[in-house]
Amino acid sequence: MKNQSSVVPIPAPAVPRHATGLHLIGDLYGCLCDDRLMLDAAYLEDFCRARVADAGLTTVGSLFHSFGEGGGVTGAVVLAESHLAIHTWPEAGYVTLDVYVCNYTENNRPKAQKLFDALLAAFNPNDPHLHSVDRA
Repeated sequence: MKNQSSVVPIPAPAVPRHATGLHLIGDLYGCLCDDRLMLDAAYLEDFCRARVADAGLTTVGSLFHSFGEGGGVTGAVVLAESHLAIHTWPEAGYVTLDVYVCNYTENNRPKAQKLFDALLAAFNPNDPHLHSVDRA
């Protein structure tokens, strides 16, 4: 008879969560806003960077791209605290919005909410679908 041993799994040690975060997500339908927010990459980039600063977050870099005459814009602002991503479809009045912050040395949740709320107000959707996800 073969010697059979029983393997008892050893649970991994609990890892403290140092970098908890908040991820705010919006699908914004029926946006009634300044056309430049939907169509003009440079304008949208400046607008987003200003809202980031107003919220007390730190811009590390940004990149925004226009899809040409009448096309939308896709852009991202990289934050020391994480990121803001935005995509516009002017022909449909639709915007996707993504704000994520980590909370390693301080609680950045109120700053993330302030940024998200400012962008939401600017795009003025008549049918916003909003989600909040706790991360880490």
